[in-house]
Amino acid sequence: MIRLLALDMDGTCLNGRSRMTEETIRTIRKAADAGIIIVPTSGRPLTCLPYQMTQEKGLYRYTITSNGAQVVDLEEKKTLFRMLMKRERVVQFLRECEGLNVVRMTHIQHRYVMEGPLMEVAGRIVYGRDVDGIRRVNDMEAFVEKIHYDIEEVQVYFFSGRTRRKVAEILEGYPEFSSAFGSKYVEIFAKNTSKGTALNALASRLGIAKEEIACIGDSANDLPMFEAAGLKIAMGNAVPKLKKKADIVTYSNHIDGAAKAIEQYIL
Repeated sequence: MIRLLALDMDGTCLNGRSRMTEETIRTIRKAADAGIIIVPTSGRPLTCLPYQMTQEKGLYRYTITSNGAQVVDLEEKKTLFRMLMKRERVVQFLRECEGLNVVRMTHIQHRYVMEGPLMEVAGRIVYGRDVDGIRRVNDMEAFVEKIHYDIEEVQVYFFSGRTRRKVAEILEGYPEFSSAFGSKYVEIFAKNTSKGTALNALASRLGIAKEEIACIGDSANDLPMFEAAGLKIAMGNAVPKLKKKADIVTYSNHIDGAAKAIEQYIL
């Protein structure tokens, strides 16, 4: 019997236009009403979770955000688990990126902090109301240097293979960081941070066994979450390595694959 359902957001519960359909939100609500603990498990910070979910009262209590950097109990307004990067080391890293043709983003205190107006405009076009919680700054290094908080995540967007290689070289000097490279950007977080580590911490706190956990995802950053779950469901649009690890491969996010999987295999 499944007691906890960990749900990735982008590429899983959200379609190709970064929106959650009525069918998906209705099916997630149905699972919650059946007594299953719904846990949004996202690379996003807390204040940028999908708008449709945040408007559904009582849909979820616990969140795993910034790829596992934070686990929050929203009912008690309490952080249950965190793995953060030291602010001083992030400042050093950002300083080393000075002069490169990059754009830098951070997740700090559950908020998405964007550098420069262009990325803010692009974010609002793509994600709509989901990014209402963002903050824009003109100089990320100067901003991080002034604050008093450690950092959930750093994202660096690059525009050439040469810049990508240079960022990778800089990261070799930061063994306390982990990184995940995409074609256009790299996500950077504290070493050993993952959705799986966070999910294990939450399940342990709630007294939920691995075989009572189901998860649905689409990306490589969902692999650690798969290791923490008894029932592993990959989206039809998932990366090949995730599909290989899955117990079930459902339909793609373009046709409500997550909702169909919840209905068929969990409810």
